[in-house]
Amino acid sequence: MIRTTVPTSVRKGSALLGIAGLFVLAGCSGTADAGDADTAGSTPDDTSSSSSGGDSTATYTDGTYTADGSYQTPETVEQISVTLTLADGVVTDVEVSGDPQAPETERYQGEFIDGIADEVVGKPIDDLNVSRVAGSSLTSGGFNDAVDAIKEQAAS
Repeated sequence: MIRTTVPTSVRKGSALLGIAGLFVLAGCSGTADAGDADTAGSTPDDTSSSSSGGDSTATYTDGTYTADGSYQTPETVEQISVTLTLADGVVTDVEVSGDPQAPETERYQGEFIDGIADEVVGKPIDDLNVSRVAGSSLTSGGFNDAVDAIKEQAAS
């Protein structure tokens, strides 16, 4: 058996780098959670609890909005275009189109496009967070990015 010795400085440096990476990731997560908690905490104080549900849907202007999203596949960076129609903050229609760069992506985007309406139509836009549709998980990331952009466009 061949045994190699890694210098102590390399081991310590790798460990510190790993720990620093965890702190960075934890910091990103904590910031988003803290912001959400502050927002959620201020809404009930300002309004009654019965109207807070209405406030979440009333914050979006009715209409049809389009945004692009992108996601990384093992081969390429892919783009999709998402069009959502909103009424009272609820998705009433969805259209997704793409221009796949790889044959496998074409298959997954097609399956995603065929199944996305069942996942989002009739749901409040604030509740949308698609993770996998018809076996396609990477396309969901691009879709969620586009939904975030649409939320910004529709915010009144």
